[in-house]
Amino acid sequence: MKLIIAYIQPEKLNDVKQELFKNEIKKMSVTNSLGCGQQGGFHETYRGVDIEVNLLQKIRLEIAVNNDFVDQTVKAIIKGAKSGNIGDGKIFIVSLDNCIRIRTEEEGEEAIG
Repeated sequence: MKLIIAYIQPEKLNDVKQELFKNEIKKMSVTNSLGCGQQGGFHETYRGVDIEVNLLQKIRLEIAVNNDFVDQTVKAIIKGAKSGNIGDGKIFIVSLDNCIRIRTEEEGEEAIG
C-alpha cells in the first residue's frame, strides 16, 4: 500500500481528477496549500510598497492506493497536471504500514478498496 501525495497548480485540479476517474481512481483528499519551489515567487507593488510573494497557491492531493494502482495513479496525475512549465508540481510516494476503515474495521488492502 502506498500514499501518493501530489502538489499541483490549482487550475489543473479538474484535469487531474478527470484523468484519475478514467483510471478508476475516485478516492482522494484535496487540500488548498501554499508553497514555493524552483519557481520562487514574484514581486508585486501594493499601495506603492514592493512586496515579495514567495508562497504560491497549490493544491495538495492525497491518494491511498494498493500497490497495483501506483503506476497508473502517478501517470494519471502527470497527464492531467503537466504543462511543461516550471511549477507544474511534485509527486511523493510513501509506504503505508496499514489502513483501517472505521465503519467496518477492515484493515490493509481491503480498507483502501
